[in-house]
Amino acid sequence: MGNLAYIGFARTNFGPYETYERILEELGKRGFDITFSKHHWMGDAPFGLIIADSDKGKIAVRWSLGKEFELKLEEVSDEDWDEFIEEYP
Repeated sequence: MGNLAYIGFARTNFGPYETYERILEELGKRGFDITFSKHHWMGDAPFGLIIADSDKGKIAVRWSLGKEFELKLEEVSDEDWDEFIEEYP
């Protein structure tokens, strides 16, 4: 059986750089060993996308501003993961 795919949604009250670090830290706490990651966001936009490779599979997390930090993660098919990435502005 191959690796799995995961998508997530995060709310954050931090700026883009700290949000990136917090999401990667939280993934580590949840047992993901991140081997590669990249962060996409557009200037002052209040949202972004983090794509990561891990020992458990590929991960994509969309984040947006909120009142406090939270991260929801779910396992999905490769097709759903691809669509999740393609839908990002």
